[in-house]
Amino acid sequence: MHIVIGLIVAFIVVALYARRNRATRRCRWREDRTGDRGNLRKYKCATCGAEAYTAQKGPPRDCKSHLPPV
Repeated sequence: MHIVIGLIVAFIVVALYARRNRATRRCRWREDRTGDRGNLRKYKCATCGAEAYTAQKGPPRDCKSHLPPV
């Protein structure tokens, strides 16, 4: 019984994690420090070529390409 409950909890955790990262699944952001503008950091997607600036720590959380979501 404990194994079944553990498997259900693990499945729910994996499903929530996969859903959270759905918007950036296709993008592979790389930081480009030569294009920074003050506090904004420049990122370029190695997959689709989209460019984005962000003030937060880390890469953008959503895909900037014009491709339809998977």
